[in-house]
Amino acid sequence: MNRMRLLPLAATVLALAGQARAEGLLALYEAARAYDATWQSAKSQYDANVSRGEQARAGILPQAGLSAGVTRSAFDNNNPSVNRDFTTQQATVSASQPLYRPANLATYRQGQRQIELAEYQLTAASQDLMIRVSQAYFDVLASQDTLAFVRAQKAAVAEQLAAARRNFEVGTSTITDTREAQARYDLVLAQEIAAENDLRVKRLALDTLVGRSNAQPNPLAAPLDVPAPQPNEPEAWVAASESASPAILQARKAVEIAELETDKAKAGHKPTLDATASYGVTNNVNGNATSAQDSRPRSGNVGLVFNLPLFAGFATQNRIRETLALEEKAKSDLEATRRQVAQAVRTAFFGVQSGQGQVRALEAAEASSQSALDANRLGYQVGVRINIDVLNAQSQLFQTKRDLAQARYNVLLGHLRLRQANGTLQPEDLARLNTLLAR
Repeated sequence: MNRMRLLPLAATVLALAGQARAEGLLALYEAARAYDATWQSAKSQYDANVSRGEQARAGILPQAGLSAGVTRSAFDNNNPSVNRDFTTQQATVSASQPLYRPANLATYRQGQRQIELAEYQLTAASQDLMIRVSQAYFDVLASQDTLAFVRAQKAAVAEQLAAARRNFEVGTSTITDTREAQARYDLVLAQEIAAENDLRVKRLALDTLVGRSNAQPNPLAAPLDVPAPQPNEPEAWVAASESASPAILQARKAVEIAELETDKAKAGHKPTLDATASYGVTNNVNGNATSAQDSRPRSGNVGLVFNLPLFAGFATQNRIRETLALEEKAKSDLEATRRQVAQAVRTAFFGVQSGQGQVRALEAAEASSQSALDANRLGYQVGVRINIDVLNAQSQLFQTKRDLAQARYNVLLGHLRLRQANGTLQPEDLARLNTLLAR
């Protein structure tokens, strides 16, 4: 087999290999979960917050301890004359169980709320990762499309340049047509260099995010019909955010934690009651200060310890005032978060609607631009249009194609951002989006 016949075969093999490496959005998101440092940091913070919340359980559980010691003593007395050394060995086991400690109970309940708060924070981090992966994914696809359109425009301008040169050589056009085509060709070459570099940068960003070299996203399937948001009413999305938005849920838990902090402060006026028990053994080797005989006394006790605070210099009253003010602050923060989320949801919803309208308008503009280019080419051939008219029509067509591709990606990303805004974004949404990608 000669070398020239091997070249097409090699190109085909490389193309098939590139297709084999192409991956869907959900697969790259899963790769990013295992690699992205920001996500790993959020996961570690979640684990730490869960452990911190569980620490509060200790305040309502029994406490036990063991203490032991050895003492060597020297005893010297002149009347009667006594001079001896003795050793005292002592060990005590003690335990206590809180029976009534309202501050400890409030602390425990705060710990449970903090665990739930950590879950909402991790959910927000997961949704943020989905958006970052999707943004990088569609950035690569948009850059690929831009490069493809620039190269197609370069081929069309090169063809127009060759035609202008031929017409000039036979005397049917002026040198102006050739120079105009040459200038446009040089401009497209510069645009191609910029597009190649932009694609290189976008691919690097995606590779850095997912931890893979030369990650290749699947392109959009054609034809593409992106459905409208369901339900197609912004207030329905706003209503869903009340029970789904991680930001609102975090703010709501912050209010509950602040209320429990007030309960803790009020507990400063309340009594506490603990059950206690202990058992101790003392081993006196060579006696003690009063006796020269070895002994091993044992003692045990069980009891209740009651404590009632009477006066703490107005610290408790001022602490209550402080926590009540912080409670009001948390409630105000919750209301502010609700308003911010509602605004973000409405903005994202209308952005999707606007994007769909732009897609339809650009699809019509693409068809019109193609018709305009065909008419200008025919007019140039019959002499009623000049070369610059054809070049401008070509530029308009490829610019419209590029804008249309970007608008489609923006609509798809807008759907995800809408779900992120109201807190309902899930990996299943990425899986549904995968159905719009070519395989």
